[in-house]
Formats: sequence, C-alpha cells, structure tokens
Amino acid sequence: MTNAENQIGADPSLLLVDDDEAFLRRLGRAMEKRGFDVAMSETVAEGIKLAREKPPAYAVVDLRLNDGNGLDVVEALHEARPDCRVIVLTGYGAIATAVAAVKVGAVDYLSKPADANDVVAALLAQGDSLPPPPENPMSADRVRWEHIQRVYEQCDRNVSETARRLNMHRRTLQRILAKRSPR
Repeated sequence: MTNAENQIGADPSLLLVDDDEAFLRRLGRAMEKRGFDVAMSETVAEGIKLAREKPPAYAVVDLRLNDGNGLDVVEALHEARPDCRVIVLTGYGAIATAVAAVKVGAVDYLSKPADANDVVAALLAQGDSLPPPPENPMSADRVRWEHIQRVYEQCDRNVSETARRLNMHRRTLQRILAKRSPR
C-alpha cells in the first residue's frame, strides 16, 4: 500500500470532469495507480448526472468545459455529498474564479498543467496550513488581469455589465477574457 492509498480512506471514489480527453484519460490512469476508484466525464451535464447518481468522496473538475461552467458540477457535488473534497483545475487561473470555486464547495484550485502528484497532494491535504508566500510576486499586467476577472465574476460573468463597470469597450474585454492570464 502506498502512502497515498493510506490517506485516501475507506471510500476511494473519484470523479474527474474535463473536456480534454487525452488529459482526462492520462490523469484517470495515474489516479487509479494511486488507489482511487475513478469515474470520468467530459461534460457538465454528465458530470452533474454522475455526481447525483453516485456522489464521490473526491472530485477534480475543470473550470471551463465545452458545454458550460465546471462550477455547476462543483455545486451539484456539494449538494449531493457535502464532505466531497473537490479540486478545480483550469488553464485560466484567476483569484476571482478561485474564490468563486471555494464559495461553491471546492477545497482547492490548481492551474494547469498540474500533474497527478499535485492533484493527489491537494485532494489529501489536511488542516488549514497556509502555503509559503510566492517567490515571484504578480506582475502589473497580472494584477490588472486579476482585477478584471474579479469584476467579471462579481457581474455573474456578464461581459456587457463588466465592461460598463470597468469603463472598457465590450470587445476589448472579450479579447482579454479569451486570453490566458499573463505571468
């Protein structure tokens, strides 16, 4: 038995929800090797269905899926099983979306690319210990991008309302939101 298998507990059920099929299969195999009983989904609708039918003890959910927002799956998981440890994964990391994920029940938020060891560490983390401070603080571009993301989330992801509040042209805002976060 590995160290991860010792920490998983009596219920090793894990739901993975991601629309990147290759990443989903690779992470699924890696998590099975670490002792998890893995179920996989590529859509919000299927993820919610699996969450309600057989609520898992653990879940890893991508934030942006082809058919919607992964936070809808996180909410369904939290409703079906409040003790489910949910990690949100995304290639579009932002403080605002991390806060939104935690508010609906996620225990952590990881930016892609995250490997299986990062995911396992986040799923099995115990306590409220704070991570060490970052060695490289955010750039001015990153701080601006984070602010835009926070306002966007506060406006319930309404582009027109966000643009109005930021005194920005809607098309400019759409271009910023479509890009990955600056470093």
